[in-house]
Amino acid sequence: MFPGATADREDAEFAVVGAPLDASTSFQPGTRFGPDRVRTFARPFEDYDHHTDCHFSELAVYDHGDVRAWPDANEYLEYLEGVLADFDDDGTIPLTVGGEHAVTIAGVRAVEPDVVVSLDAHLDLREAYDGDELSHACAMRRALETAEDVVVLGARSGSEAEWERAAEADVTVVEPDAVADWSPAEQLAVDRSVYLTVDVDVLDPAFAPGTGTPEPFGLDSATVHDVVRSVAPLADGFDVVEVNDRDDGQAASVAAKLLRAFVFAHAAGAD
Repeated sequence: MFPGATADREDAEFAVVGAPLDASTSFQPGTRFGPDRVRTFARPFEDYDHHTDCHFSELAVYDHGDVRAWPDANEYLEYLEGVLADFDDDGTIPLTVGGEHAVTIAGVRAVEPDVVVSLDAHLDLREAYDGDELSHACAMRRALETAEDVVVLGARSGSEAEWERAAEADVTVVEPDAVADWSPAEQLAVDRSVYLTVDVDVLDPAFAPGTGTPEPFGLDSATVHDVVRSVAPLADGFDVVEVNDRDDGQAASVAAKLLRAFVFAHAAGAD
């Protein structure tokens, strides 16, 4: 159980759902261990948050456990979409813990937002990768089949075709040196629904080495924390993905802290 996620399902305002998919990882595998590591490295955190003057255990968070992955990614994502959509239909905010970035496809389809905000080192705008349209490298391309717009914060890697796709009107890219000055008020109108996804490789590998495709010259953890807190009150769904077991817990620790930051900020914004 995610520490402090003590609510019953029927009373939940937020639902943690583990999605340990590790099917299309293209460099360093291990995202199947992500949900368990995120829960484990959340254990030492204080229940109290001084930013919001709230206790995590009092914010009606429920832990659904993991949706066990299987080799057929298409079937798995359809099933995961149904699980997340059930929470969304009940007015419960789904908090998905990956797993590879492909699980975001299920989250976006379940929530059906107007805008997807993605913190990611990579554009993830490929039509297919190695013939796979559900690859983690295609997450934002698939998201655009549901959402009207995608905003990618911290991107510093992509193929030539991806950068060409990113130049179209429905994609906004904010490169790393501009993220600290970015404000959701610039692009996220109050009447548009939002889904927020955090790929931990948006962080410089110095902060989160335990991820499948590390990319140097990334964001620091404080900047990512600020972005999550600023977007959370506007968001109807959240995920943090691409944590693996190839470090001493740095990536899992920051992922757990960002999930908590989302809950605290969303709950405070709803008051």
